[in-house]
Amino acid sequence: MRNLILTLFSLLPLLPMQANRRDTLYARDFGLVPYRYTNMTVPMQQALKACKEQGVQVLVFDKGRYDFWPEGAVRKEYFITNTSTEKECPSKVKTIGVFMEDMEGLTIEGNDARWIFHGKMTNVALAHCYGITLRGLSIDAERPGGSEMTYTQIDSTGVEVTLHRDTRYDIANGRIHLYGEGWRTDHPHCIEYDPQTEHFFYSRDWQVLAASPATEIAPGIVRFRTPADFRPALGHTLTIRDIIRDQVGMFLYESSDVTLDSIGMHYMHGLGIVSQYTRNITMHAVSCTPREGSGRLLASSADFMHFSGCSGRISILDCRYAGAQDDPINVHGTNLRAIEQPADSTLVLRFMHGQSYGYNAYFVGDTVAFVHASTMQRFATARVASVHRLTDRTMQVKFDRAVPRTLELNHDCVENLTCTPEVEIRRCYFTRTSTRGTLMTTPRRVVIADNTYYKTGMSAILIEGDAEGWYESGPVCDVLIQNNTFIDCAYNGGPHHAVIALNPSNKVVDEHKPVHRNVRIVGNTFRTAGNPVLYAKSTADLLFQGNRIEVDSLPANAQSAPLFRLNACKGVRIEANETINPPAQSLLIENMKKSGVRLKR
Repeated sequence: MRNLILTLFSLLPLLPMQANRRDTLYARDFGLVPYRYTNMTVPMQQALKACKEQGVQVLVFDKGRYDFWPEGAVRKEYFITNTSTEKECPSKVKTIGVFMEDMEGLTIEGNDARWIFHGKMTNVALAHCYGITLRGLSIDAERPGGSEMTYTQIDSTGVEVTLHRDTRYDIANGRIHLYGEGWRTDHPHCIEYDPQTEHFFYSRDWQVLAASPATEIAPGIVRFRTPADFRPALGHTLTIRDIIRDQVGMFLYESSDVTLDSIGMHYMHGLGIVSQYTRNITMHAVSCTPREGSGRLLASSADFMHFSGCSGRISILDCRYAGAQDDPINVHGTNLRAIEQPADSTLVLRFMHGQSYGYNAYFVGDTVAFVHASTMQRFATARVASVHRLTDRTMQVKFDRAVPRTLELNHDCVENLTCTPEVEIRRCYFTRTSTRGTLMTTPRRVVIADNTYYKTGMSAILIEGDAEGWYESGPVCDVLIQNNTFIDCAYNGGPHHAVIALNPSNKVVDEHKPVHRNVRIVGNTFRTAGNPVLYAKSTADLLFQGNRIEVDSLPANAQSAPLFRLNACKGVRIEANETINPPAQSLLIENMKKSGVRLKR
């Protein structure tokens, strides 16, 4: 009996919490009612606070529009990879509309809710969360950070443009200004769209228009008196955004088991969805595209999905990407340069790229690789024993063993191998980007299968890895690229305009010191305009097998480039492929022996 009484008393503190615990909460009970057109930022934080305190599993929204303004938003400092330098954006304080921190096991059921954000905001941020799912909602901006205008008249005295209805502008002192809710476009970058070719390419037209006398003919129609030699293309659209990445669309920070399911990301300021040192991420049916019926071309100022230092498994399934001014998918880690050695087992490491610094790059227990920058060779490993932040740019890291004597200070780097993910990208569609489709650098297994890459401006798939430029991670060891369709890719550039490019940054190019290994390109379809389907540098055990290549007929006097360009590779097999309208020369090699490649039709 005594034990029973003690047990009952021990449970008493838990009873009130269990009595208040609810599996489901409804957004409307916190004032989150659609079509109010008032600020829902504070009610949203109150709803999330209740979910956290009560251990709620599901927060349910009614279908409809909800508006979020910066007033009442969470303001918190985060150093986010690949965003801005100290000069570009001295403050790293983000204005966050929907903020979740230290939360676990919550699903937000959108039921086709539409979240509209005002001003420049980081729409959603998850920090140190576990088991979070966002499902069935769309996110957009009342005034997107990208402006759009189409040439509707061109004559000897100037040009006339029609501005998209979501583009805000003013004409002062005879010059046009692009502005939004609390911001102005001061550092413009312009990408032009040709509706005939469906190409997205860098343009200098905005520089001309911004410097030319402007007159408003009617609301949304502006005429520019341009130089006589300025002859743009009728029907082309200019997309202009500010290059400063002061906010991001969504930030997944040092979290785990995060799922985005049936989500529309219709405009994102700065960088898009940034996952930073997060483990196990699923992106299913995420549409990074302009909202249907909006008539817009842009959906992000830069990358759509950016993964830095992530681990576990990244699954990107049935997603759609259209209208980025940078790469739809970028997966990488960060190489930090070794600049000092205070003790045998200790290094001072430095973030080198201007736009990436200040965040946690190593954790106690992580396995790291020491990397020769000149060759990109991982030449030794160790475990992290301690990490001490010195400045926003530097940290002191102690390892469980002595630093290799062959490490060259102020040149070689340290790569975090623990914070590298497996990646699966399946059944996705990529289009309308002036840059690449998918960037990939991780040593773990990668599968890119059953996707369509339609008219990406640069290489549809780029596997780089560097320790002297962007400092983004290193060699790949297991990549399968299978059953994809590539149509008219790399018209803007990329390594030799290749559809798939393996292009590590190693300065020492030696076929006996390959960087990448075990890349298989199998069963794909390529439709090209006469550019290479593959460029590979410093890659071993490369297989290109069972692919179909269709080369478009070229204009008279034009000549197709070789289909394959290989530089310092070995163990290459190109076999059992079908080529329609093949070029005169199929293969070009350099810095390697002919025996390094087996070409079999």
